[in-house]
Amino acid sequence: MKIYMKALALGLAPMTAIALTTAPAAAQSKTGIAVADLQRAVGTSAAYTAARTQMQTTYKPQIDAFNARKTAIDADLKSKGDALQAALTAAGNKPTPAIETQYQQFQQQQQTAQAELQRMGQPIGLANAYVEEQITAKLSDALKAVMTKTKVDLVLSPEATVSYQPTVDITQAVVTELNTLVPSVGITPPAGWQPGRQGQAAAGAAPAAPRSAQQPQSR
Repeated sequence: MKIYMKALALGLAPMTAIALTTAPAAAQSKTGIAVADLQRAVGTSAAYTAARTQMQTTYKPQIDAFNARKTAIDADLKSKGDALQAALTAAGNKPTPAIETQYQQFQQQQQTAQAELQRMGQPIGLANAYVEEQITAKLSDALKAVMTKTKVDLVLSPEATVSYQPTVDITQAVVTELNTLVPSVGITPPAGWQPGRQGQAAAGAAPAAPRSAQQPQSR
C-alpha cells in the first residue's frame, strides 16, 4: 500500500532578488544560496525509514485487507467500465437513456468504492501522518543547523530553481541533522490524535522507539 506523504511548507520565501552593497575599498558581499528537498529529507531520514518498516508488521492485517479489497474493487470496476464502453460502442457512441443510467450507476459505484477504501486505509494513513509530524517538528531546527554549518543565508526548494549544481544541494546534510535530532519515532498515535495539532501529545510520554526485532521487508 502506498501512502503519500503530505507536502511540507516551512514558509521559506522564494528568492526574488539579491541586493549587493558596496563600500569604499571593499569587495561586494556574497549571499550563500543552497537547495534542499525537505520532503525527500524527511522521507529518507532514519526515523522515517525505520517507522515505515515497523508499520509493515504492526499494520500488516490492515494493509493486507486494504490491498485485497482494492484488487477486488479494481477488477469489478474494470468489468463494469468495459461493459459500459461496449454498450456505448454498440449504440454508435450515442448515449441512450439506458446508457446514461448505466453511467450514473457506474459513477456511484466508483464513489462508494473510494469512500470504502478511505475508511479502510484511515488507520494506516493516520499512523503515517503521526510519524511524519514527529519528524517535521524538528525539520526547521535541522535546516537552521545546516545553514549555519555551511554558511548558507538562503535555501530554495528544487521546484523554485531553474538549474543548479549538485554541490549546492544540502538535502543529505539535512537528513544527517534529522537523524541526530530525531533518531526514532512512534507509529501509534495517541487516542484522539489528529494531524496538524503539533505538540498535543508532547506533554505525555515520549514516542517509543521502533522495536529492532520487527524488521520485515515490505510497499
